[in-house]
Amino acid sequence: MRLGIPTESSPGERRVALVPETVGRLGDGIQVIVETGAGAAAGFADEAYREAGAETGDPWAADVVAKVATPAPDEVARLRSGQVLIGFLQPLTDAAGIERLTAAGVHAFALESVPRITRAQPMDALSSQATVSGYKAALIAADRLPRFLPMLMTAAGTIPPAKVLVLGAGVAGLQAIATVRRLGAVVSGFDVRPAVREQVESLGATFLDLGVTGEETEGGYARELTPEQQAAQQAELQARIPGFDAVITTAAIPGRPAPKLITAEAARAMRSGSVIVDLAAESGGNCELTVPGEEIVESGITIVGATNLPSTMPTHASQLLSRNVASLVGLFARDGGLVLDWDDEIVAGACVTRREVAA
Repeated sequence: MRLGIPTESSPGERRVALVPETVGRLGDGIQVIVETGAGAAAGFADEAYREAGAETGDPWAADVVAKVATPAPDEVARLRSGQVLIGFLQPLTDAAGIERLTAAGVHAFALESVPRITRAQPMDALSSQATVSGYKAALIAADRLPRFLPMLMTAAGTIPPAKVLVLGAGVAGLQAIATVRRLGAVVSGFDVRPAVREQVESLGATFLDLGVTGEETEGGYARELTPEQQAAQQAELQARIPGFDAVITTAAIPGRPAPKLITAEAARAMRSGSVIVDLAAESGGNCELTVPGEEIVESGITIVGATNLPSTMPTHASQLLSRNVASLVGLFARDGGLVLDWDDEIVAGACVTRREVAA
């Protein structure tokens, strides 16, 4: 079985779907073809791939093509019917892209659609990349905040620690909490799922009780609140947010606009110099003032609407993603050949387009 790794063409995408250290873990019978320069932006040279046993060449001719971002129209044109594609394909938001893959007769597997079951944890690319996002969000907050995060006792007096609030305690939120806590700030965390309170507190943070709780979906996401619950939550947050120096928001619902957790009024009520880092910017943002892809200053408050944060740390983000991809590819390889077992719930669940074969 041949596995192709192309160079990413999406603007700003610096990750690569497979790194050299993972090549040797794929097992016998899988030949990796890497496009020249595919890993350069992430710090992986062509020579490193060749030393690991891969070859450089045309990845689009392989049996399986693994990439990070959804392929552009000209890339889809290079795919052939019956070929397997793996990547972040945005099946819930990019209908046109999925239609192109369907028309091409491609077996497309979206990393976002991998079932969230125990056996699929090694393939959970959403979680691995969320870890990177949460870590980087904490660093951005520390960098943009015009004050120290930890308490400092100096000859010139004592500097109190910064107060940071993390909204959403999924993988990204918990990583943000852990990182900010290590940097010395006083951290509070909030999530509508009461079950995560113990996780927040285990990291040394205080769970912010707003009196609003919600249910958890089967995939582990927070179920969207009712309008009444949203109103109660916003009212309580509006009263609490001005007491924090930085707020990191991570609440997102797959395929839906991000819930608005921070009203414009609440953001403007923060003291000058405060920071909001909105990890939900790609789906509209958790703050009403967030501008996706931009960093703005409103009433003295810095609001960072960064998108694709994992790509800003491409080396480790690619290493984590590579292990996810390798685990998924392992389901397709059997005796050196490509076998798609549609009775496997992971294979069936991750597939978003499938070539129909006449009976």
